[in-house]
Amino acid sequence: MGETLTPLVADLVEWVARAPRPYSEVLEAWRTSCPRLPVWEEAVDRSLVGFVHGPGGGREVEATTAGLAFLKSAGRA
Repeated sequence: MGETLTPLVADLVEWVARAPRPYSEVLEAWRTSCPRLPVWEEAVDRSLVGFVHGPGGGREVEATTAGLAFLKSAGRA
């Protein structure tokens, strides 16, 4: 992961680690069409965030075990 992207990915993982977020909210806030800053795509590809079923059956995004370890290694735990 590039040095420029690492803090942004950590921001995303930290945000969903506080509480699971609705998938639509996460995409609205973090999806980008810029190929140079693929924050959402990088977090998903590295399994730092994952999907769970939220209240009412909607999909939510949460930090995975790997994501929490990533935050800890970045001094954000």
